[in-house]
Amino acid sequence: MALLEVRELTKSFGLAESPFGGRRSGEVRAVDDVSLDIHEGETLGLVGESGSGKSTLGRLILRLLEPSSGTIFFDGIDLLRANSSELRRLRRDMQIIFQDPFGSLDPRFRVEDVIAEPLVLHQKTLHQKVVDQKIVEAKIGDESLSRDARRQRVRELLRAVGMDESAMPRYPHEFSGGQRQRIGIARALAPRPKFIVADEPVSALDVSVGAQIVNLLQQLQRDFDLTYLFISHAMPVVRYLSTRIAVMYRGKIVEIGSTEQITGQPQHAYTRKLLAATPEMAAS
Repeated sequence: MALLEVRELTKSFGLAESPFGGRRSGEVRAVDDVSLDIHEGETLGLVGESGSGKSTLGRLILRLLEPSSGTIFFDGIDLLRANSSELRRLRRDMQIIFQDPFGSLDPRFRVEDVIAEPLVLHQKTLHQKVVDQKIVEAKIGDESLSRDARRQRVRELLRAVGMDESAMPRYPHEFSGGQRQRIGIARALAPRPKFIVADEPVSALDVSVGAQIVNLLQQLQRDFDLTYLFISHAMPVVRYLSTRIAVMYRGKIVEIGSTEQITGQPQHAYTRKLLAATPEMAAS
């Protein structure tokens, strides 16, 4: 069974008021009737140009945005029917790495507190179990970690992303873009998730630093048994990291298949256009 099942997912936005007066009627479909599966342990690369709906789809899957219609099942549970307490439990298993390592970290928090924040947020969640696809309360338990235990967990996470505990008392602005992205990855790993949406995690970094982050994500996937939705506009990065690739154009998935099939025998004209726009891939 797929870890994530998305069926006929749609998100529409109403057109904004015109700055020149009057109103524009109608709506735009940022995500239009999208269906896909993501299997445990794989990386599904989601590729397309800016504005194609990739990031919106990632946020819909995590319920950071509410869809207009469709269904999302995660680990057999209907996310769109889950209430707030159910979502809190589920969100320990679903995390996001944001595109902007400068804007995604709270500048008022020390690194230790940035990474520990998910542990603090989730420690109040009740112990729960799944029965007949519903989350029910099993018993009330104290999941809180002592401060010493949280600090040890932060040390372990920093080491996992290639940093050390000397970062803990410092603030995000004291680090480079690549280091900030490593801190953001450590934060995403803190609650021990099963699934991570990586939303353009290297697009704000220079090429060499971005390559280091991609290699780190690969290593972490092996070490932590992670499943990824990797969102990018860069086909070479998607090809390198992904098990399968989904191509998104104007809110729709126009082609999905194995990495070898999508990059070697593309069926859709838009996929061929993306490949042709990357000289080293067009020549391969």
